[in-house]
Amino acid sequence: MPNQNIVIIGASGGLGAAFVNIFAADPSNIIHAFSRSEIKNKLANVHYGRVDFADEESIKKAAEQSAKDGLLDCVIVATGILHESDLMPEKSLRDLSAENFQRSFLANTIGPALVAKYFLPKLQLKQRAVFAALSARVGSIGDNRLGGWYSYRAAKAALNMLIKTASIEVAWRKKQAIVVGLHPGTVDTNLSQPFQQRVPSNKLFNADDSARKMIDVLQGLTVADSGKVFAWDGSEVPC
Repeated sequence: MPNQNIVIIGASGGLGAAFVNIFAADPSNIIHAFSRSEIKNKLANVHYGRVDFADEESIKKAAEQSAKDGLLDCVIVATGILHESDLMPEKSLRDLSAENFQRSFLANTIGPALVAKYFLPKLQLKQRAVFAALSARVGSIGDNRLGGWYSYRAAKAALNMLIKTASIEVAWRKKQAIVVGLHPGTVDTNLSQPFQQRVPSNKLFNADDSARKMIDVLQGLTVADSGKVFAWDGSEVPC
């Protein structure tokens, strides 16, 4: 994807950093990388900034900063929370708590929605542009056969609906814009580490491989694909 004005939200994470490194390898690209935490090993040809989903003003400023170099060709929201030191996916209704739901929805739904609010208007007006947010197969209502993981599943399902709804609104003004969700597969990052035991070795990806697969998927999409969710292998994930 040469000569692109590209934004990566969540650049300090495993997948976010992989996206930054891949796109930055082409010196013709303009890269804006945002994260909540400080990035130590910065690339010289990348513009870095801070975004905190709990601070809506930081998202607005990031969008304004990114568009100073011109309208955007690609925005990727590479964020998500499945677990933290004091947060694990729920196995039963007994495990539900309002606090954990709020944390999951902030990271997996509200944050990406606010990114869409401020960044979608900055997409190219009359040429192809892509907005993609990391979703997950477990957010599929139709594909839910195992249950559990209540807050994470619900947050990603809500994200999928936001993607669909935003795609309809964006199409009114930006006829070449594509708004999609991406399922990266099981990636060897902090997010999936506690849950990798039963994953076949050929289905456990490193961050670089997963990011490259998703970039390939994005490059092959058309406006007819807008509003949908796609897996790393290009297959459509049912909502």
